[in-house]
Amino acid sequence: MRLVQLGHSEALDVLLDRYRTFVRVKARSYFLVGADREDIVQEGMIGFFKAIRDFRDDRPSSFRAFAEMCVTRQMITAVKTATRQKHLPLNSYVSLDKPIYEDEFSERTLLDVLGDEAESDPLVHLVREEERRELGERLREILSDFEKNVLLLYLDGNSYQEIAERLHRQVKAVDNALQRIKRKLERLLKTNSEAREE
Repeated sequence: MRLVQLGHSEALDVLLDRYRTFVRVKARSYFLVGADREDIVQEGMIGFFKAIRDFRDDRPSSFRAFAEMCVTRQMITAVKTATRQKHLPLNSYVSLDKPIYEDEFSERTLLDVLGDEAESDPLVHLVREEERRELGERLREILSDFEKNVLLLYLDGNSYQEIAERLHRQVKAVDNALQRIKRKLERLLKTNSEAREE
């Protein structure tokens, strides 16, 4: 260890080879939103380099224990940074001008579906309210219990990490559930739209 801290590159190569698998195994426990597996491994390696830089022989802990702590902290910091609430609107926005359906012939946008809120016809408001209620009921029928819980927590403004912690699941499971919810909602909106056009 002292040789590495003194700048001997061969000693650094030996140490890196010895701990690279350790960092990869540690990385399996974490999921970084919007990144691939290698990104979290790189974060772990940054933590490992910090361990090399900051390790002191006069402390009671071993280098392995210190390195594990530094690698874990670096990965957790990366995950927290990626899932912070303040980035959520940027990472998951939905454009009102985007076509609702993904087929190339669709020109109807979410803004078209939302319509003009300035309409003052009580009958139109009543019909829209009934459509929203039916949509909510149908959505509750097609979502699993886990998906319902994820959706409620997400709509309450919780981050992926916070939802995962509250439901005792992995962040990846939360992300997958939100993707399924989105697809189910798109299909439901498409079905409702087609029914109205008939």
